[in-house]
Amino acid sequence: MDRLQAMRVFTRIVELGSFTRAADDLSLPRATLTHTIKRLEEHVGAHLLQRTTRRVRPTQDGEVYYNHCVRLLADLDAVEADFREAAVVPKGRLRIDLASSLARHTLIPALPAFFARYPQIELDIGTSDRFIDLVQEGVDCVLRAGDLADSTMVGRRLASMSQATVASADYVRRHGLPQSLAELQHGHVAVNWASPTTRRLSPLEFMAGRRMREVMLPSRVTVSGTEAYLASCEAGLGIAQFPRYRIGEALADGRLVELLPAMPPPVLPVSVLYPSQRQLPLRLRVFIDWVAELLRDLA
Repeated sequence: MDRLQAMRVFTRIVELGSFTRAADDLSLPRATLTHTIKRLEEHVGAHLLQRTTRRVRPTQDGEVYYNHCVRLLADLDAVEADFREAAVVPKGRLRIDLASSLARHTLIPALPAFFARYPQIELDIGTSDRFIDLVQEGVDCVLRAGDLADSTMVGRRLASMSQATVASADYVRRHGLPQSLAELQHGHVAVNWASPTTRRLSPLEFMAGRRMREVMLPSRVTVSGTEAYLASCEAGLGIAQFPRYRIGEALADGRLVELLPAMPPPVLPVSVLYPSQRQLPLRLRVFIDWVAELLRDLA
């Protein structure tokens, strides 16, 4: 027995006071309504309707059951209406996690425009560079730069950002400006980047034509946070590599100097990861599309 359908049949009979009129209203055979009410009464263990020659009325138990049915069906209709509206108008809360520098310098400053476009979406934002277990931590999506590790999550590349190798102006005065990879590997030091998850050190990367060269320089400082990485470079502690959007102002005002511009680092992919689902909620789909639109301007 379809209990929800039985409740709808029961409430309509009570409201119209007639099996025949309820059958016409629901476009169902009268015999179907009779059978449904019989099964419903057996299921709840109570006599719900009192039949007379002129009218059908609820019994005392039927009156109590009717009031409960009205509340339950109204709540169900309201929930379904919300979901139908959400399928057309993006609404609801999203939990997202972003790399801290991308959040601070790119996404968060642009959020007023996002909320103007989608006023019924709420964002719960976390900022980190560590691995996130989306399912266990209840996160809808994460935005990360770099190559994606093997994952059961769905990954979508949103942009590819150009990068630069840089050092502070003070560092260049003290160590000189290298003109080749050979010069770079003699007398120069780096700010080492360690993965926040594995603590594995990442080498500096250079594109020589279509070939990528990796260089691991000595270092006195190792960091695993993007803000510390930039601060260490600006303090003259060594050479580092960043997306250009992140260091544009520092290059323009001379705080940082670009090294070996003819051999830039490979482009940095930026991707969104989200749990595998048959159908993404509309609020998540529009957020991902908006981020992709935002990042295209930074490529």
